Amino acid sequence: MANIIRIHNDDNVVVAIDEIRQGEVFLMDNEEIKAVSDIPAGHKMASQDLDKNMQVIKYGYPIGHATQKVSKGEWIHTHNLKTGLGDLLDYTYEPVELKEMEKREAYFMGFERPDGKVGVRNEIWIIPTVGCVNNVASAMAREASAFVKGSVDEVAAFPHPYGCSQMGDDQEHTRTILADLINHPNAGGVLVLGLGCENSNIEILKNHIGEYDENRVKFLVCQESDDEMADGLQLIRELIDQASLLERTRISADKLIVGMKCGGSDGFSGITANPLVGQFSDMLIACGGTTILTEVPEMFGAETLLMNRCENELLFEKTVNLINDFKNYFKRHNQTIYENPSPGNKTGGISTLEDKSLGCTQKSGSALVKGVLAYGETVKEPGLNLLSAPGNDLVASTALAASGAQIVLFTTGRGTPFASPVPTVKISSNSRLAGKKEKWIDFNAGVLAESADMTETTEAFFEYILDVASGRKVCSEITGYHDMAIFKQGVTL
Repeated sequence: MANIIRIHNDDNVVVAIDEIRQGEVFLMDNEEIKAVSDIPAGHKMASQDLDKNMQVIKYGYPIGHATQKVSKGEWIHTHNLKTGLGDLLDYTYEPVELKEMEKREAYFMGFERPDGKVGVRNEIWIIPTVGCVNNVASAMAREASAFVKGSVDEVAAFPHPYGCSQMGDDQEHTRTILADLINHPNAGGVLVLGLGCENSNIEILKNHIGEYDENRVKFLVCQESDDEMADGLQLIRELIDQASLLERTRISADKLIVGMKCGGSDGFSGITANPLVGQFSDMLIACGGTTILTEVPEMFGAETLLMNRCENELLFEKTVNLINDFKNYFKRHNQTIYENPSPGNKTGGISTLEDKSLGCTQKSGSALVKGVLAYGETVKEPGLNLLSAPGNDLVASTALAASGAQIVLFTTGRGTPFASPVPTVKISSNSRLAGKKEKWIDFNAGVLAESADMTETTEAFFEYILDVASGRKVCSEITGYHDMAIFKQGVTL
């Protein structure tokens, strides 16, 4: 096994697969590279001499410039590499020709809903309209677990701190996300739990929910109930009675919507886990399915790769707005646009935002961009979609679920135990993490740095996701974790 890898022929850095010791000698393209210093696994080593201000190339693209002269074999990281990104940029649509994907068929066992949507779980969800009833919702979920029967998977509550004391778009975003979750097909039944005096009360929220099945969605206003626990549990029993009769049926993968997110990335993320997810995305799209890519701030520096894959100029303009609107969000709050990567990313070998973004966007595969979604907007077009949401793991994963994803794929080099409203598949970028955190990690992409074949690994991963869609529990489900987070942007009263 090689101890270094050059990702692209144009790169002037290589990545250490294992820790490199000073003095070690490597052969790359018939040229020797002697390590000038110790270099941690996942970090970069110069494969040629670099002058000060010279661009550092990784993935075939600049990831910043050298802040000083760098010798061949020297460690390249935050001490001698700086981002080359600016603020708002002008973009030109330069569409690329993409090879047409070969069509394929695949199936999973899911729950077909009366409205035509498909769920991969048959859960009962308790959605609070406001944070004041969070504890009531959680207590109901605990007690109602005793009622679970038939095809119902479990009862889950989704507490959050919002729904009141918000203004303008901020309040509207909360209502939109709550309504999206209430309408989500992974829920066979939903109890909407209100307090009664909140801004986003049930009557207002109904306007965002739209038409609903009274057997599937029920409402309870705690201030109007003499005993909200007893009344709530009775409504949950009724929801379980209805949902428990439903059965999984064979469904085409063209009904599958999968969100894609990364967090706690390291120097292997853009080499193993993210490309694996990109290959999966292409494969699902070839079946007629849908994928959603988000965390806009981690597109900065690689955004033109996505822009030039837009199916038409209108989508290109929407993508430009997606990027610049998020940059303006940073500027409105007087924050540095490129305050990224995180300390954990840097420890793992990522040095600049370009470095992070070029690895992050590997998850998009090679398909055309078919849709660009506002925060809280649900998917309408099959194929690859871009979604406006921040990089925060919980907020972005909740946004993916709200947009219609039945499953979220979460690649990581550092590891995290969190969940989202839908099954959240953790994919490790390195085998060390997979071995250490087997109760967190669902699939090890680290084998791709250990000579495993990408095609074979992708096929195995694709079949694994079909199993998850058919009911196989992921680690966070086994441990009973359910999380959600709403993007808070405005004033709190």
